[in-house]
Amino acid sequence: MTDAVLLVSHGSVDDLDDLPAFITNVRRGRAPPPELVQELRRRYEAIGGTSPLNAIVADVARKLEQGLGVTVAWANRLFRPYVRDVILQLAQDGVTCVALVPLAQHSAHVYADDARRAAEGTRITLACAKNWGQDLGLCMAYASRIAGMLEPSADGTTIVMTAHSLPRSVVDAGDPYEREVRAAAEAVGGLLRSRFGRDEPFTVAFQSQGMTRSDPSASTVEWLGPDVQASLDDAARRGARRVVFAPIGFLADHVEILYDLDIEARHLAEDHGLSYVRAPSLNADGDLIDVLASLARPLLAHG
Repeated sequence: MTDAVLLVSHGSVDDLDDLPAFITNVRRGRAPPPELVQELRRRYEAIGGTSPLNAIVADVARKLEQGLGVTVAWANRLFRPYVRDVILQLAQDGVTCVALVPLAQHSAHVYADDARRAAEGTRITLACAKNWGQDLGLCMAYASRIAGMLEPSADGTTIVMTAHSLPRSVVDAGDPYEREVRAAAEAVGGLLRSRFGRDEPFTVAFQSQGMTRSDPSASTVEWLGPDVQASLDDAARRGARRVVFAPIGFLADHVEILYDLDIEARHLAEDHGLSYVRAPSLNADGDLIDVLASLARPLLAHG
């Protein structure tokens, strides 16, 4: 029996010409209108022409493989390398048991279901990590980065912890996403107080809602909120001078952070007279690697 670990990310494109195919996958097979592709291309170009996400995930896999001493592969849920293709390659290499660790800590169950379907017809057995957004090591990693961006005095600073929004209908149907994001934010806030002695007020915002101006088909969708605009309105009303954005729903830099926060949210904050700061992403840092290793080891042991 041969074991391996499979990390699964949301995915991105390395070539902007692949955007139409990628967006079609995101939209579950519905081709995007040209204006949506054009808008997303503009956003990618604004952050340098490509997302660093795939390169970061590959680096995470390499470091985790060094730490665990087993093969660690990576795949994307919504673009190349696809989960099915990577699983087939692992099977061809003689792997029979795979420890699946989704790089989406509040939606691991969704990724696990997709991976199980992708493994159908192979001889691979999957052992899947459950939602891990409230893992102590993960929350500590976020708290330490937020603390590093805070000024000596707490006066006038508000922390905005963000996660990707979902259509409200998904949550209303029973998905635990919103509940788990808010619980993770409380855990991070608690660590800021207990481990770092910080008592800045914090709020939760859901970012990167569907781009309804560029995608008319999404204009009737109700999205999970409050959004970034509402969080900044509230911070300004309460007399804040400085906002520290902390994307605790994300692990690595990609367009939703580098554009939606560092460009769009920064401009919105400045329009409110607020100073914008963003806590660094975890990317391929050692504390995230340690957390992933702690998730993978028991799966490998019981695979």
